[in-house]
This record gives sequence, C-alpha cells and structure tokens, in this order.
Amino acid sequence: MGRRADATRHVGTELLRGVRDLGRGFGFWRVRPGLMALGLLPAALVAIALGAGIVVLILNLGALTEWLTPFSTHWWDWVRLGARYVLGFAIVAGAVVLSGFAFTALSLLFGEPVYTRIWRAVEEHEGGAPTGAEPGFWRSVGDAALLVAQGVLSGIVVWALGLVPVVGVLAPVLGFVIASRLVALELTARPLEGRGLTRPERARMLRSRNPRLLGFGLAVHLCYLVPLGQVLVMPAAVVAATLLAREAHDDPAR
Repeated sequence: MGRRADATRHVGTELLRGVRDLGRGFGFWRVRPGLMALGLLPAALVAIALGAGIVVLILNLGALTEWLTPFSTHWWDWVRLGARYVLGFAIVAGAVVLSGFAFTALSLLFGEPVYTRIWRAVEEHEGGAPTGAEPGFWRSVGDAALLVAQGVLSGIVVWALGLVPVVGVLAPVLGFVIASRLVALELTARPLEGRGLTRPERARMLRSRNPRLLGFGLAVHLCYLVPLGQVLVMPAAVVAATLLAREAHDDPAR
C-alpha cells in the first residue's frame, strides 16, 4: 500500500513538473522578448485558418449529420434526432482532437525558421547549442505529416467511442490526453534531433519521463482551449520543450 502511494505521489509530482516546465518557457519572454513575439506570427496564421474550418464545420453540422444518416428517415423522431446528436458530438470531438495535432504540426512546419531561432537561443542561453545536424525542411514535413496521421487515427478512435452510449461522454477526455502526449513528443523532437537522436531513441529516452511529458502536454493543450491561447503559448512551448529535452538528454541516469 505504501509503495503504491509513493508511486502515485511520484506521478503527481512529475505531472506538476511538466506544468512548471511550461511556466519556465513563458519566463523566456524576459530574456528574448523580440524573438518570442516573432514566434507568435506563424501560430496566429495557423490558428486563424483552423478556427475558420471548425466554425464552418459547426455551422454545417446539422446538414452533415443528416447527409450521413439517410437510413434514419423512417425512424421515430426522437431516435433519429438522438442518433444525429450523438453523431454530431462525435464529429466535433474528433475534429477538435485533430485540430490540436494540425495546429502544432502546421505551426512548427511553417514557423520552422522562427522556432529554430528560438530553440537555438534557448540552447545558447543554457550553455551552448548541440552540434548535431538539423533535420531540414523535408524531415519537418515528414514529422508534420506523421503527427497529423496520428491525429487522424486518434480522431477515429475518439469518434468511434463517441458513438457508444454512456462511454461516449469520456471520448473527448481520452482524446485530449492522447493529443496532449503526442503534441509534447512533437515539440521535443527538434531539440533531440539536434542531438543526433532518431525517433526510436527519442521515444526510449522520454519513456521514463512519461508523467512529466504528459503534464507538459496537458498544460500546453489546456492553453489551446483559451481564446488566443494557442497563439500565445506556442513560443513558450518551444522553449519549455527545449529545456525538457535538454535535461532529459543530459541526465546521467538516462
């Protein structure tokens, strides 16, 4: 019983450390305010595009669910409306999960020059940038495509769970947790790639830090829910991910 309590306490502590990592990222505004402000621009452009897409989806949700359920024409009204409501809820939940992946992937892709400068600035401020080769544009495209593909798969899972009565209400929570972890992995990819680590090597290194990584991802994703939060958090998230990756790589216990 005591061992289980210690394990639970450790997980809770690491989750909070992940949240504090994001706070450290915001602290970099005091160090390089101009560069951090520049990091808002690509995030703002991507957020506007994705936000417009979500609004269009919601405005056309009734017509979409009706088009997807032509077989329900002869059902009782309350059954047909209930089924379409559940379907619409599942579609929106899946779209929100996917938009989180797409926002991070597209922001890092189109804002690569800016976020690379932020990453380098953090490394130099902390004692020196790594000497590994940078991944390059096409590697970034591949990483973005992989993240979006993972988002699509997660969205399908969330959508399917959303169709299950009672259990369906938990689908957005599960989707949020999955998205948070994958977004955190993507944010830490660049500073670890700069140290010459492949994707499997990065996964092994971060496996022992799963609670902290999840806490960081949850904090970032919670900021996504606040109006303009996606835009404001992106530069700080890049800084925090760099600090987290740097500590993970330099930890002698790894």
